[in-house]
Amino acid sequence: MTYDEGLAQRIRERFGDRPGITEKRMFGGLPFLLDGNMSVGVVGDELIARVGTDAAEEALTRPEARPMDFTGRPMRGWVTVSGPLLAEDAVLRHWVAASVAFAGTLPPK
Repeated sequence: MTYDEGLAQRIRERFGDRPGITEKRMFGGLPFLLDGNMSVGVVGDELIARVGTDAAEEALTRPEARPMDFTGRPMRGWVTVSGPLLAEDAVLRHWVAASVAFAGTLPPK
């Protein structure tokens, strides 16, 4: 599976010069890591966002979000973001910020 390079570039632009951000191709997608912890990524033309288990229920109330499910079992603390709303900069900004906020609570790897 390939990933949407345009979406990946928009994420890169959101991060700017933020220290600790790296990219690592895996699982057919491109996750962005903060100090070694996955935060947000691109799989196909969708965004995956790590929001943590405490914020997941609220995150799923947003119309562009659904549970992240690669294996038939949803991954706790993660959501998939897709659809036309993802084209809006404010929506992307929200998910990148939420993912980085959660990943920032984790110890560096």
